Amino acid sequence: MSSTKTIGIIGGGQLGQMMAISAIYMGHKVITLDPASDCPSSRVSEVIAAPYDDVDALRQLADRCDVLTYEFENVDADGLDAVIKDGQLPQGTELLRISQNRIFEKDFLSNKAQVTVAPYKVVTSSLDLEDIDLSKNYVLKTATGGYDGHGQKVITSAEDLEEANALANSAECVLEEFVNFDLEISVIVSGNGKDVTVFPVQENIHRNNILSKTIVPARISDRLADRAKAIAVKIAEQLNLSGTLCVEMFATADDIVVNEIAPRPHNSGHYSIEACDFSQFDTHILGILGAPLPAINLHEPAVMLNVLGQHVEAAERYVTENPSAHLHMYGKLEAKHNRKMGHVTLFSNEPDNVVEFGKGIDF
Repeated sequence: MSSTKTIGIIGGGQLGQMMAISAIYMGHKVITLDPASDCPSSRVSEVIAAPYDDVDALRQLADRCDVLTYEFENVDADGLDAVIKDGQLPQGTELLRISQNRIFEKDFLSNKAQVTVAPYKVVTSSLDLEDIDLSKNYVLKTATGGYDGHGQKVITSAEDLEEANALANSAECVLEEFVNFDLEISVIVSGNGKDVTVFPVQENIHRNNILSKTIVPARISDRLADRAKAIAVKIAEQLNLSGTLCVEMFATADDIVVNEIAPRPHNSGHYSIEACDFSQFDTHILGILGAPLPAINLHEPAVMLNVLGQHVEAAERYVTENPSAHLHMYGKLEAKHNRKMGHVTLFSNEPDNVVEFGKGIDF
């Protein structure tokens, strides 16, 4: 039997594109399902152009592929359940459902995986906000559909309640207490259904709720780094994980608090393409195929900078001036403000000297 597989990827953005590149390097064929025929993945794979909830298109993808995977959470789990054959989606739809809904996610993390999360409560209407203690700060997040700061409202005073009440009355929400943290960190972990492999702890800096800069290894103690990795592995094992998962966390002075999970390769793991001996996309493909997973080695400390729409020219200029930096452009046709257009990775032992695009200088 041929070891070459046809892999179907639901979602043709940059994550799907980089998954496809890894799969192609391993000798596999890739078919992508995306609403846009000119999506980033179209440069490296065949595309079935259809909405993500088009069950006929999902069935066509399933019929033509040995294995299916997805590049983001907003995939129709019911539609997938209707078309997949036994074992064809190694990640499963249960993980999809957990990560699509913050209420399910919090319940899974705190009760099943039994890891520390920020204090929270489920909010079904503005009535649930009437008795909150305004001496504390909160963030109210819609249970479904939010990303990069959308569907969120920070509550620091009574003046914020009007908008918060409107959000609470429009959708089910989760109210989280603010965590007094030192750093935002994340850990990438990949599984093959039996074993897991874990990447170095990543330190993340956000601007306007969008990742701007990732520093690896994170500047935390070895003890906390080991704890963060152990938490990620614990979550992966609880899920019998296949493929790559990102666990986003807060590092406090003496503890790790889990924020959320993303059941796929993640923006904060892009540095791994150059900085590790295997990337998060390589281990994702190996994982969904049930192949043995390598231990991950970091070649050198590295920094990844996101390139947003307003940074494209600056990024191209930057790599001209820093030829040892690696520029990845995703092939999106329109450079919109705050849209992720690419990233730059470079090796550096002095991450503070690597200036983010859009900060400090006219980048």
